[in-house]
Amino acid sequence: MAGASVKVAVRVRPFNSREMSRESKCIIQMSGSTTTILNPKQPKETPKSFSFDYSYWSHTTPADINYASQKQVYRDIGEEMLQHAFEGYNVCIFAYGQTGAGKSYTMMGKQEKDQQGIIPQLCEDLFSRINDTTNDNMSYSVEVSYMEIYCERVRDLLNPKNKGNLRVREHPLMGPYVEDLSKLAVTSYNDIQDLMDSGNKARTVAATNMNETSSRSHAVFNIIFTQKRHDAETDITTEKVSKISLVDLAGSERADSTGAKGTRLKEGANINKSLTTLGKVISALAEMDSGPNKNKKKKKTDFIPYRDSVLTWLLRENLGGNSRTAMVAALSPADINYDETLSTLRYADRAKQIRCNAVINEDPNNKLIRELKDEVARLRDLLYAQGLGDIIDMTNAIAGISPSSSLSALSSRAASVASLHERIMFAPGSEEAIERLKETEKIIAELNETWEEKLRRTEAIRMEREALLAEMGVAMREDGGTLGVFSPKKTPHLVNLNEDPLMSECLLYYIKDGITRVGREDAEKRQDIVLSGHFIKEEHCLFRSDTKTGGEVIVTLEPCEGADTYVNGKKVTEPSILRSGNRIIMGKSHVFRFNHPEQARQERERTPCAETPAEPVDWAFAQRELLEKQGIDMKQEMEQRLQELEDQYRREREEANYLLEQQRLDYESKLEALQKQMDSRYYPEANEEEEEPEDEVQWTEREFELALWAFRKWKWYQFTSLRDLLWGNAIFLKEANAISVELKKKVQFQFVLLTDTLYSPLPPDLLPPDAAKDREKRPFPRTIVAVEVQDQKNGATHYWTLEKLRQRLDLMREMYDRAAEVPSSVIEDCDNVVTGGDPFYDRFPWFRLVGRAFVYLSNLLYPVPLVHRVAIVSEKGEVKGFLRVAVQAISADEEAPDYGSGVRQSGTAKISFDDQHFEKFQSESCPAVGMSRSGTSQEELRIVEGQGQVSDMGPSADEVNNNTCAVTPEDLLLDSPEKPAPDGPLETALDHLKLGSIFTFRVTVLQASSISAEYADIFCQFNFIHRHDEAFSTEPLKNTGRGPPLGFYHVQNIAVEVTKSFIEYIKSQPIVFEVFGHYQQHPFPPLCKDVLSPLRPSRRHFPRVMPLSKPVPATKLSTMTRPSAGPCQCKYDLMVFFEICELEANGDYIPAVVDHRGGMPCHGTFLLHQGIQRRITVTLVHETGSLIRWKEVRELVVGRIRNTPEADESLIDPNILSLNILSSGYIHPSQDDRQFLDSDMPRTFYQFETAWDSSMHNSLLLNRVTPYREKIYITLSAYIEMENCTQPAVITKDFCMVFYSRDAKLPASRSIRNLFGSGSLRASESNRVTGVYELSLCRVADAGSPGMQRRRRRVLDTSVAYVRGEENLAGWRPRSDSLILDHQWELEKLSLLQEVEKTRHYLLLREKLETTQRLGLETLSPCSSEDSESRSTSCVSSPLSADGAPEGRTSPLETPSERQKELAVKCLRLLTHTFNREYSHSHVCVSASESKLSEMSVTLMRDPSMPALGVTTLTPSSTCPSLVEGRYNAMDVRPPQVSSRAESPDLEPVVEGEQKKSPSRRPEEEKEPQRLLVPDIQEIRVSPIVSKKGYLHFLEPHTNGWVKRFVVVRRPYVYIYNSDKDAVERAILNLSKAQVEYSEDQQAMLKTPNTFAVCTEHRGILLQASSDKDMHDWLYAFNPLLAGSIRSKLSRRRTAQMRI
Repeated sequence: MAGASVKVAVRVRPFNSREMSRESKCIIQMSGSTTTILNPKQPKETPKSFSFDYSYWSHTTPADINYASQKQVYRDIGEEMLQHAFEGYNVCIFAYGQTGAGKSYTMMGKQEKDQQGIIPQLCEDLFSRINDTTNDNMSYSVEVSYMEIYCERVRDLLNPKNKGNLRVREHPLMGPYVEDLSKLAVTSYNDIQDLMDSGNKARTVAATNMNETSSRSHAVFNIIFTQKRHDAETDITTEKVSKISLVDLAGSERADSTGAKGTRLKEGANINKSLTTLGKVISALAEMDSGPNKNKKKKKTDFIPYRDSVLTWLLRENLGGNSRTAMVAALSPADINYDETLSTLRYADRAKQIRCNAVINEDPNNKLIRELKDEVARLRDLLYAQGLGDIIDMTNAIAGISPSSSLSALSSRAASVASLHERIMFAPGSEEAIERLKETEKIIAELNETWEEKLRRTEAIRMEREALLAEMGVAMREDGGTLGVFSPKKTPHLVNLNEDPLMSECLLYYIKDGITRVGREDAEKRQDIVLSGHFIKEEHCLFRSDTKTGGEVIVTLEPCEGADTYVNGKKVTEPSILRSGNRIIMGKSHVFRFNHPEQARQERERTPCAETPAEPVDWAFAQRELLEKQGIDMKQEMEQRLQELEDQYRREREEANYLLEQQRLDYESKLEALQKQMDSRYYPEANEEEEEPEDEVQWTEREFELALWAFRKWKWYQFTSLRDLLWGNAIFLKEANAISVELKKKVQFQFVLLTDTLYSPLPPDLLPPDAAKDREKRPFPRTIVAVEVQDQKNGATHYWTLEKLRQRLDLMREMYDRAAEVPSSVIEDCDNVVTGGDPFYDRFPWFRLVGRAFVYLSNLLYPVPLVHRVAIVSEKGEVKGFLRVAVQAISADEEAPDYGSGVRQSGTAKISFDDQHFEKFQSESCPAVGMSRSGTSQEELRIVEGQGQVSDMGPSADEVNNNTCAVTPEDLLLDSPEKPAPDGPLETALDHLKLGSIFTFRVTVLQASSISAEYADIFCQFNFIHRHDEAFSTEPLKNTGRGPPLGFYHVQNIAVEVTKSFIEYIKSQPIVFEVFGHYQQHPFPPLCKDVLSPLRPSRRHFPRVMPLSKPVPATKLSTMTRPSAGPCQCKYDLMVFFEICELEANGDYIPAVVDHRGGMPCHGTFLLHQGIQRRITVTLVHETGSLIRWKEVRELVVGRIRNTPEADESLIDPNILSLNILSSGYIHPSQDDRQFLDSDMPRTFYQFETAWDSSMHNSLLLNRVTPYREKIYITLSAYIEMENCTQPAVITKDFCMVFYSRDAKLPASRSIRNLFGSGSLRASESNRVTGVYELSLCRVADAGSPGMQRRRRRVLDTSVAYVRGEENLAGWRPRSDSLILDHQWELEKLSLLQEVEKTRHYLLLREKLETTQRLGLETLSPCSSEDSESRSTSCVSSPLSADGAPEGRTSPLETPSERQKELAVKCLRLLTHTFNREYSHSHVCVSASESKLSEMSVTLMRDPSMPALGVTTLTPSSTCPSLVEGRYNAMDVRPPQVSSRAESPDLEPVVEGEQKKSPSRRPEEEKEPQRLLVPDIQEIRVSPIVSKKGYLHFLEPHTNGWVKRFVVVRRPYVYIYNSDKDAVERAILNLSKAQVEYSEDQQAMLKTPNTFAVCTEHRGILLQASSDKDMHDWLYAFNPLLAGSIRSKLSRRRTAQMRI
């Protein structure tokens, strides 16, 4: 019965007055234990039936035979619970129901007869049963407590003093209890009745609409019933305690029904809260005890909310705990209370399922004794029933024999025992019953044993144990909790010695008076000291202790025969007297020391014994003593053994070395043979060359010039050396920044590249020591790596050399080490900074360079005055403002006009132009070399002349130009741009520039505008480019950044003696203007640019793209060393389609959906289903070529599974999986992939397919559904073998994917383009990801060449090395390779600005000449921007021809020179606009190494030999000044030759030679032996910049039809799509390898307007735009240079037409 369920009864009451007044109908029906409720709102609905333990029908009068009275309820529930209480169980009865349902009536009742409830009847019955008890050994005690729970607070109803609220606490053993709750002892029912009445009067009762005497609190009446039983036999008193809890709950109610307001409403809320919690507890308990959950383990969710209310907390044991529980649910019969009644029935129905595990509350020992006594009585009855009762008495008598019994008694009892055995043998089962009886009685005796008896028995056992140990010879004593061994004061004894010092002297063996024997345990005689071991005899030895007459005890050791016994190392064979301290060894391992306390005391009084050792006597001493006495020298033995081992090792090592050397020689000979065999197979011509003596090759002059040009180019190559410096010094930069952050210095360090250009000359302190000598020989500008020091504290920027950084870093380290000793006030002292004592700071100049500007002097040749507006350009290529400067020629005796008080007028300065000095300057420097040639700094170059006043008002440009002089047509004719006149004609032509005469001109600095307000005081200084010592300076002006421009109005007259060098200078060289300003720190530091993010082009701020990973290592292929790649044979653009196919229900593999919503080409997210078989399909598309032939797929590996785009490639990936190749080979493209390109020369399609089981990776990321906003990334690498290649080519691609559940419905392929479109393409067309790659096939390089050795050397990238404090840098990284590309971009801007300024000057000059003299229009027409450029560039370097005469010297006009013929042909071609494709091919420079920089903006390096308008075929790379190529502009790479071409001179013969051979190229290639190539495939990173996108029409070959395609230009690639909704690239064009051609003649011939052509290496494509403007926009996107030249030509044509 321990696991019984809760007893549940329901009782329905009669109608009350309220229900009668509302004429309510009864909706409750009862039949037996079943209760049925009808729904009054829906009478046709099937009635709901509930089954309970009892269903009490109290709705009618007692006259009804089915009427359930109070007596009947008590008989069914109360009597059963009272019986459980007498048995020792806890009991609980509680009533539940809505307000006015009859709960209190059922529990308490009324005072009238037969109206009493369960509680009074149970109390009365309890005392009546107690009084009826006649057993004298039984005693009872009853205590009661009565409390109420009102508004979640507990009140004591029996103690008037406890007026406050009581606290509920929880005890670990007792459980929840109410602190200070009074428990009153009662002796009769009257006492209980009195207490109950007083408690009821104190209860909180108030009237509500539903019940006039509604209980507003829960009442809990507890009876603690204790039963004590005294056992006369054992004199033990046992007790059982039962707790009877009788609960009258407050009524559940609805606020609208009860009409509660104010306090009543608050009470109702608390009542409903506790009842709701009670319902939750009942539901949770019922759910736990329901069928499916019984056998399950308890989960975290199986939580019972007992603590949510005080009621459930106190009734925790009664609800599902240690209690017998009954519940009475009181029902209202009225239809108006249908909802509340139904809720009560459901409540009761849930409570039925609760199971309580009640136990009898008694002491476990008492319970066990009681059960055992019952067992004894049962066994006795069993034996008596079999007639063996006297046996029990006899066995008891035998067990009680006393030690003093006589022999006769013993014999008689022995006879009776024998007869007893005979009787037992014949009684079946009696022997087992007697044994059980004895066991039970013995257990009872142990349980009845008192604590004192147990203590006495324990002490006796301890005494026996100590006596037994003493008998064994081991003395152990426990002293105050410390267990140890104590040597006796007088008795001789042995103590053990052990190799472990902690185990020594732990055992004591007493030498007792007389004989103490030592031996084994299995000896015939009992041994006093028992030892074990291989060399211990059964009787090993004995100790004899004798006492002499004087009381002295003598101990003698007598060994037995054959026993090994040693005393002090000597073997003992006859008795020997022991002295205290002697070492005794028995056998081989038992070592003891003999201690004789009395003898030792006497010895100490006398002289010490000679044999007593001075050193500690331990186990090691005893063993060493034994060996020495036995004649064994351990040291000698060890040395001899060591010598033997050394000799053996030496012999074995010599043998091994000999075998290893023989094996090495054998392998080397085999390797040499294999090497010779390989060389003879692959390099037969090399062997032939080695055999034949080399003949000296005679170079032609042309070849010598080419070699010299190549030598000069590669000698000054700087890309690799700059990268080495960046990588090698990154750690110093990082350490300097880390120390700066820790010391709280407002200084940051970053790498910067500085190039010696016109706009950014290098200061002398940044140049290396040998820079002066180097500059004389250097044909290209020098680029150095410096450190940009950004001083945020003072708003200054400094540049340090790398050497200076290292020197300062040593000082920084010292400062860091002593930072703890220096007070912070000293560290923050600004005076320290000013004096230069702080290694972080430099002295900063008051004025900072704003920028430079250049004013050309060509107008002095004519002469006409010009007012220039030139850009002030910083060293970074940023335009900081504009400067207005007027230049005009004046007569020598002309007085300066009076400009008023606002003009600063200086005297006339005399400048000398020495021809030798100027020629030296020209020979030393190229046009791009900077100005700073002297050893002085920029600050020292300022020379302020005189004093002047500055006014806001000044003269205008027209006033300055009032000194205009006329120009004759002869001057114009003789100064043709293409005919720089020699000495003779110059003297006659230019009257104002006669050699030797004094020429005076005036430079007027007018205004400066658009200069930022951060520069406060502005002044300007200017000088000639080769005369830094003679600079002219203006006065400083206040700059506010607002208002009118700053007016300098500084007039400087300059008188020059005319020389050839002066004429050359004003033709080509400018005057340098430098603008300085006082830099003010920005007033708003938060708005300042973060110095940790250095200057980068704007293209850096586009969205991040997928990283380009390194290949995943192959698992099956052997790791072969990559041969060194030599010259590149050819390059191909590959377009690769990647598809992941999933197995469908019909057995087909369908490409998985790809999400293209990223918007970038070559990207997409695969949407995959979890747990489905997959295949990966890879398709390679490229132009057909003879050298690119795919052989087979060697391996495809997948690895680097991660959830971030970046992968740590340094870690070893354990999840690499090699996939099974299912198929591979060339295929015909599908209809979707076929393009207009494939109609005449089809592209090659090569496809292979592999099976991919993602579960084989054992990666959690692939074996689960991907969480929201997370993506999975993997890397795939395919190793494909190609014909004529030394090793497989590797294609690597990073995939992005998301895994959905197996049954998830995924949408069709999505992309940015088709999000808003009306229709979409077929899913199969877009379910792929594209990759664009560049395949390079290079010849195997000679491993011994210096260039190859230079490429092989490794430079340690120190930027990844850790330095102290690096974690404080917050993501800062030192600049690396990207800095070189960014600097290239800056140099390009400077080059563009320089060209723009030069072109602007010539255009301004031409316009001025046209306006001043209309007659010279025809003569000046060739002075276009291109020709004026060629004039300037040809005049700059002035190369000499072979005969030493200047290049410009020409023959008479009647016989045109080669140069004039070439120019005539060019002009003719320009006029006829020939669409000559063959000519264009001969002038194209396609450099693959430059194509990587072609994403940057390009500039046109003007070349007079280039076709200008008709066919302009410039590639972006050929126009880009590159650090990789080691050049800055077109003039730098020109060899010293007569031709003035700017291209590399080896291009023309090489390309022309190839062109001549082109018709017969293929047969020659077949005849030549195929050389092995080294393949290299690199994925191309997609440019985020879209130059243009839209629709274009393509001419389809063989059909003459036009195909419409969507085109996106992302330089240097053009991506072609089927439509604007297409998400997959269908074809690509590489603009870096293509030529864009445009011809009006071609349009007229084809009769197709708005067309242009793109010619690649393999095909020519004709494109048509929708309009003329659209065509020019497309041309600008494809080739900005071509578009610019066409627009320039059209604008000049319109100008000419307007003039006509």
